[in-house]
Amino acid sequence: MFDKIPSRALSDTVAQQLLKQIDKGTFARGAKLPTEAVLAQQFGVSRTVIREALSRLKNEGVVEPRQGSGVFVAGHGTIRPLRIDYAEAVEPGSVVQILALRRAIEAEVASEAAMRRSDADMAAIDAALAQIERAVANGEDGVAEDVAFHRAIAAATGNPYFLKTLTFLNQYLEAGTVVTRRNEALREDFSRQVREEHAAIAAAIRAGDPMAARNAAQTHLYNAARRLAEAGIA
Repeated sequence: MFDKIPSRALSDTVAQQLLKQIDKGTFARGAKLPTEAVLAQQFGVSRTVIREALSRLKNEGVVEPRQGSGVFVAGHGTIRPLRIDYAEAVEPGSVVQILALRRAIEAEVASEAAMRRSDADMAAIDAALAQIERAVANGEDGVAEDVAFHRAIAAATGNPYFLKTLTFLNQYLEAGTVVTRRNEALREDFSRQVREEHAAIAAAIRAGDPMAARNAAQTHLYNAARRLAEAGIA
């Protein structure tokens, strides 16, 4: 039923395969899962790995242990947390896909920020932009500063769900930003383009122009993907 995996594999791999089988209906709601010993044999891993995988699924509300009876698929509908494999997130192809995700979200974020930002918000955006320049001038990659700039824009929307979504994505955005910023640092024309694109986003937000802000954010992320392709990374 399950694919054999190396004993060194993380318990997350087991959890993902179990979740896949549950989603397929192999184990229906309320159904009992095989014992730890059986699962360990089927996956080719230790019982400790199985136990950790089941613990993850329990924390996500997917399964529920019953004292003396075993582990069962939750009998009620659950809201599944969004999961993104970090190792995959830094692969070149995935970086481009995450840039597409960023483009969809951050274009709207920039538009909302242009309509709703306060003077204090604008000052925070400008300060974050200046921090990127300082980091690059000091020979740093500016990854954390780049992410902080986009978070400052999200905070300016006044919508906590934009900020919560970007907070979740932050770890993956940083992974993708490492690749894009290192690529952009290879060429002066790329670095100049990025500075101009960031400045354009900030200027549109400052002017209170939601359409211009949306377009500037989209252009920035379209160009980030193009720069990756030109450098042969994507």
